[in-house]
Amino acid sequence: MRDPGTSPGAGPGPTVPGARPPAGTDRRGSPALNRGGTIRHAIAAGFVLVVGCAVLAGAHRPPSDELPHPVHWALGGRGLGTASTCLLLGGTIYTSYTYIAVPGLMFGTGGLALYALVYTMLLSPLIMILLPRLREIGAKHGLITAADYVRLRHGSHPLALATALTCILATMPYLGLQVVGMTAVLRSVGLAPDSIAGCAVLVVLFLAFALVTQPGGLRACARISLVKAVLIGAAVVVLLALTLARLGSPGHIFQLAGGRGAAMGESFGVPPQNFTAYATLALGSALAQLMYPQVLLVAMASKSKDTLRAATTFLPAWSMTLGIWAFFGVAAFAAGIRTAAGHGELAVPALIRELAPDWLAGLLFGALAVAGLLPAVVMVMSMAMLFVRNIYVEYLNPTATPKHEVRAARGPALAIMAGAIAFALLMKPQDAINLHLLGGVWILQLLPAVAVSLFTRWFHRRALFLGWAVGMVSGTGLLGLRGFSTVVDIGGGAVHAPVYVAVIALALNLAVAALLTPLFDALGVPRGTDGTAGGPGFERRGSKYAFVVE
Repeated sequence: MRDPGTSPGAGPGPTVPGARPPAGTDRRGSPALNRGGTIRHAIAAGFVLVVGCAVLAGAHRPPSDELPHPVHWALGGRGLGTASTCLLLGGTIYTSYTYIAVPGLMFGTGGLALYALVYTMLLSPLIMILLPRLREIGAKHGLITAADYVRLRHGSHPLALATALTCILATMPYLGLQVVGMTAVLRSVGLAPDSIAGCAVLVVLFLAFALVTQPGGLRACARISLVKAVLIGAAVVVLLALTLARLGSPGHIFQLAGGRGAAMGESFGVPPQNFTAYATLALGSALAQLMYPQVLLVAMASKSKDTLRAATTFLPAWSMTLGIWAFFGVAAFAAGIRTAAGHGELAVPALIRELAPDWLAGLLFGALAVAGLLPAVVMVMSMAMLFVRNIYVEYLNPTATPKHEVRAARGPALAIMAGAIAFALLMKPQDAINLHLLGGVWILQLLPAVAVSLFTRWFHRRALFLGWAVGMVSGTGLLGLRGFSTVVDIGGGAVHAPVYVAVIALALNLAVAALLTPLFDALGVPRGTDGTAGGPGFERRGSKYAFVVE
């Protein structure tokens, strides 16, 4: 089993009949990206064409007679139909980094990377169970964020603030990974991300998308999601055709990859001893994905719970496309693609450069760029709403009007996008990945306060807060002490199993909440009013700078 991020293509292996020299070199062995400006211009032209079309698709102003309101800007007026919800939900969950990292993991680690496919298949039933119920509560009480729900359901200001901060801190590295994925695309186009030109292109791409979607809000994102779906579908068909034409049938490609792996003493299978790691990674990742604010934002925007359920039934189609992209990682390994050590995410972009003519490569890279820009914008909107509604308005300006909330959200949205670009450019890619792993551990600790509470109010609000704190500290400690390894061995002696760190932290979280709830009830600690059950509803504080000690 190869380590994630390593570069198996650098080792010896059988050559592929009819294949060109390894990506990154031409037939004379000189760097491929320095073969002249004509090739770069052909790629750049296709790239700009695709991204430009997506930007134009999102350029739209809201109706002139519509008053600015967070529900209209952030949720599209809660009017997304089945098709729009499906496209936007899938377009938000399946990012460009997903389409680059999963085949990169296949290229670097083999079959263990397929846990990503398992967890995306688990998403559909989990969404059907949890999110329609949350959507109905949100529509009834005018909620937009997860922190809004926690505040209403548990009547706890500290727990709502913890929810908002956790969502923002966990999503920021996720947003940064979209920039990292874009740098992989730009590197393949011929632009060094750390160069002035590369930085300028990154800034223009992300800020252009952010500025274009500012007036229309989520409605603009819904239009871009249609463009993304068409582009990704077309890219899958084209790249699959190129791969099969050059390398042969899927069976032959797997045979070539298996032969190269055997020659290097490696395997594409999942060792039996890693089964628990595989299973807990899949389950934990699926549950964590549901807690990210961008996913909840799209779910809240659907027209009804039935619309959301109907849209969810089509999500497996997105997983099918991801499965084909994972196959491209195997094809890159079979073709002898070489990447720098620790940069397995470059495998598929290198495969595209190897198989496609330059003008077509530019179009494919443009599709990958749009695949990352769309979820980045939705993430930014969700974080901006969390900051404005649950921090700024909640604690600093409780008398803010809905119009002011929308205006106040636009500034932080641009600041968050700029921060993500700086975050990704100033840090090493592996550091960005490590922070994202930490974010996955953090976001899962919201499950008891958000998802579990949809079905029961048994947990005490203070027990939930302390359980969240224990989960955050234990998960952060385990991940840090293990060198950011996502799994740790539990048990001892002959009986032990590797388990996903986030699942262990969640178990401690739930255990603390379950143990402390009867204790707080016995001590007579007030539970707080449940606004979803006929309480006072979602109300703001009465004055500025007001803090409530509960």
